[in-house]
Amino acid sequence: MRHYSSDISIVFGGGAGQGIQTIALTLVNVLKRSRCHVFACTEFMSRVRGGSNSTQVRITGKKRHAYVNRIDFLFALNADAIEHLKTRIAPTTMVFADKNQVESADPGHLVDTPITAFARQAGNPIYSSTAAVAVALGLLGIPQGGLDNYLREIFADKGESVVADNIEAARLGYAFGRETALREEIEVEIAVEPEKNRPKELLLDGTAAVGIGAVAAGCTFISSYPMSPGTGVLTFLAQRSHEFSIVVDQAEDEIAAINTALGASYAGARAIVTTSGGGFALMEEGISLAGMTEVPLVVHLGQRPGPATGMPTRTEQGDLSLVLHAGHGEFPRVILAPGTFAEAILLTQRAFQLADRYQLTVFVLTDQFFLDSAGTVPESAVRKEPIERHIVETDEEYMRYRFTPDGLSPRGVPGYGKGIVKCDSHEHDETGHLTENFETRRRMVEKRLRRINTLAEESLMPELVGGSADAPNIVVAWGSNRGVLEESLDTLQRADLAGLHFSQLYPINPSVAALLKGKIVTVLENNASGQFADLLHRELAVSTAHRILKWTGEPFSVEEVVEALREI
Repeated sequence: MRHYSSDISIVFGGGAGQGIQTIALTLVNVLKRSRCHVFACTEFMSRVRGGSNSTQVRITGKKRHAYVNRIDFLFALNADAIEHLKTRIAPTTMVFADKNQVESADPGHLVDTPITAFARQAGNPIYSSTAAVAVALGLLGIPQGGLDNYLREIFADKGESVVADNIEAARLGYAFGRETALREEIEVEIAVEPEKNRPKELLLDGTAAVGIGAVAAGCTFISSYPMSPGTGVLTFLAQRSHEFSIVVDQAEDEIAAINTALGASYAGARAIVTTSGGGFALMEEGISLAGMTEVPLVVHLGQRPGPATGMPTRTEQGDLSLVLHAGHGEFPRVILAPGTFAEAILLTQRAFQLADRYQLTVFVLTDQFFLDSAGTVPESAVRKEPIERHIVETDEEYMRYRFTPDGLSPRGVPGYGKGIVKCDSHEHDETGHLTENFETRRRMVEKRLRRINTLAEESLMPELVGGSADAPNIVVAWGSNRGVLEESLDTLQRADLAGLHFSQLYPINPSVAALLKGKIVTVLENNASGQFADLLHRELAVSTAHRILKWTGEPFSVEEVVEALREI
């Protein structure tokens, strides 16, 4: 008897072009409709076809948003998938594959699964993805009706015959899955709360969460030169540009992208740029221009391993130091890093609000793992914050860079009022005319930097994500590592251990020092040097006793974080 309960890991593996993501997306949608807690994450090679990709779908009793190394059911669409995932295949793993396709591999417990034959029997090999999903649902004991309804919806415009053929492929696959479950004596128990206790939920990925946040914030302009994994935000907003009156500019390069966005913001638009590390490196002069001109800007940076091209489709948290120090000269900036999809929606709105209010650049740091993962979010967690604009109507005496006690000069835009809105990349006086007066220079630098103190005092505090604040050992994480830290602490259940998740990385609220005073601090980061650990030491004199680091291009698994914390 094989018993699976409360936490089931299903992995689909195959080459690019074999429909791995389509299979996972379909399964996740059907499971979500069946009121399951579901989380999916993808790893893939930077190839249009071939290579070896995989997607993990987790079905859990508690809401989770982390990757696990364990595989309960592996659906291998080719032999390469088994070779690629061999370190994760355990004696308990059930491998579903066509034995004719994987006969040269050593998959362990193999269940001969003729998915392609089912598709051909239904009318076309293209229905293989539908048959694969159905086999999985059959194993899990999830009623086939949910899949049938989903197929009717997504293939409605393809005609009745396509819908009927897909449903037939689903029938064949589902029957095989149920038969296998009985033959192998598989007992699957999925803990699903009664519907009356479950809030309505949305199925989102990280890309959509950032995009929804931008729309909710009143974004009216996006500019980008495509670069994975940041391109998805450009695509998301482009698909909705007419509905929400968003101007979309696919620029000829990254330098043009940021300068176009600055021009739009100068004219009054709420502008965002989306890119990745290599693309952002080209934008740094534009970041300095934004600092000097005090033009609001939001930059979304989807991190991936560098330097140079690095690993274009893998994940890392290696660009914190890049955005912290980007641009020549000294000027303020804000860095945010969401850890959940709901948080991404709210923080992206906050990014626009801070950029507008403080007339500076706000960075939203995500990464490939976060952007390409998907899961359920309660509808109640998706909130639209009030939009505040900080634009003044100018008069004849208007001075764009007037000295003020808080360092915030009145921001006007061309055409709104009688004043002239001057803007210059040189150092300038209060009117906006360039100057080399030393005293004016001193005062202008102080004016721009004065905002840092206010921003730090208003900075978001880290959130306790496990354990008690009184615990002597504190594990610090930021961005996408929230889920793996949360689950690892839940697994360990140690009274002497707690977790803090930072969603604002800079400036850091000074009150954080008191939270960490006298604690043994461990920092969990997807980079090779511990960039946030260094930042904590620089800003708050907080020393870290341990650093759990990973820089292979993979996310942390729950198992390896648990093991690392046990060793510490």
